[in-house]
Amino acid sequence: MRQKGRKTCAAMAAASVSDKLSSDALAALRDAVGPAGLVTDETELEPHLTEWRGLFRGRAAALLLPASTAAAAAAVRVCADNGIGMVPQGGNTGLVGGAIPASTAARPEVIIGASRLNRVRNLDAANYTITVEAGCILANLQAAAAEVDRLFPLSLGAEGSCQIGGNISCNAGGINVLRYGNTRDLVLGLEVVLPNGDVFDGLRGLRKDNTGYDLKHLFIGAEGTLGFITAATCKLFQQPRSTATALVGVADPAAAVALYDAARSRLGDSLVAFELINRLALDMVLRHIPGCREPLERPRDWHILMELGAADEDASRRLEDFLAAGMTSGLILDGVVAQSERQRADLWHLRHSISEAQKLDGAGIKHDVSVPVSRVDELIRQASAAATAHVPGIRVVAFGHIGDGNIHFNLNQPVDMERQAFLSQWKPVSREVHDIVAALGGSFSAEHGVGTLKRDDLARYRGGVELELMRTLKTALDPAGLMNPGKLFS
Repeated sequence: MRQKGRKTCAAMAAASVSDKLSSDALAALRDAVGPAGLVTDETELEPHLTEWRGLFRGRAAALLLPASTAAAAAAVRVCADNGIGMVPQGGNTGLVGGAIPASTAARPEVIIGASRLNRVRNLDAANYTITVEAGCILANLQAAAAEVDRLFPLSLGAEGSCQIGGNISCNAGGINVLRYGNTRDLVLGLEVVLPNGDVFDGLRGLRKDNTGYDLKHLFIGAEGTLGFITAATCKLFQQPRSTATALVGVADPAAAVALYDAARSRLGDSLVAFELINRLALDMVLRHIPGCREPLERPRDWHILMELGAADEDASRRLEDFLAAGMTSGLILDGVVAQSERQRADLWHLRHSISEAQKLDGAGIKHDVSVPVSRVDELIRQASAAATAHVPGIRVVAFGHIGDGNIHFNLNQPVDMERQAFLSQWKPVSREVHDIVAALGGSFSAEHGVGTLKRDDLARYRGGVELELMRTLKTALDPAGLMNPGKLFS
């Protein structure tokens, strides 16, 4: 019994080693970020240790909150000199464990947060650019652009709390990708603290700059594994002079794809968003989110939420003409057009509430996948059949950005199945879904990234030369593996 007790105590001591910083390192970090920028209190650390869905929880010796690029660089140098792992974190709205420290680690880890790096450094309306620090909340960036009659088009459900540095690190997508592109397409320049504490200053507001490697792209989508983004110069666009929004019912995903093709042909670049919502997703919202109501007179199995943005005042007329043609052709079963900004917001609230409603409706196995738009119908049919065969009674919650082929193919537990029994099927079910996606020429991670959740998938579906190139870049920039350790690669 005493031998067993000694092993238990040793294991407990080993588990706590990773949480300890030497007094010298702690003092050096305090000097780097200032007393207000060093958080070690467990209560204050707690919100930064758990991801929104509760799938990942980690441990950290401290939270560092630099208020300047110089302070961030100084803190990173201290970590590099002392072998301390660094986990960049923005608004902590990710879904793949990419911003959460490890639960156990062989060395101490600290979180580096960007919340005090939140200034708008420059807004050049004539150049259609804005330079902001990484901790700027996305909604605040949008508002700053709107104040000078410009548009920053990145838009997603977490925009009230996510930060632009995190958006860039995971190359966020959102609802406007088909018109404006992913975050990668919106970034002109970056400022990044490298893993050794050096600062890459690439904040240039140029559309043309052919001077060798475009280094900013190394860090966009790298999920903080190559450096800590401190600021970005982003593109702005003309604000639309008119907007029109409608939610329509369609028979099935094949009809939705046909309707999208018709919309692109007829509406061109004025088509800003084209979102697919299945019946179960909408039912969950109506069941769990207060103030929501059935949008159509007759419930439909599949819905499209579409929006136009025009440089003139004709968005509503164009949309209504298109919907009339869709009704005549039979692609559209029925629909509703927003007659006010409040009605538009209500329609988008239905779409943005799906993730929250699904969480309230039981355990979920989630897939953020993309395929060519022409193969969306195949994806949903094949993956639904495979998931149902594996777990009878599984509930398919399919929604997302059909205009760019990104479907959130989520699966909720059967009503008569125990939560943990269902979640134990995550790996085999996801393997089947991702194999189908790969066979259709798609990606197992469309916009959420890899993080910790999908490391095995990266090795399985992007192995060989592609994965080795990624590892080579990681080793070249971060030979000690200190920057966001354990993410992307095992």
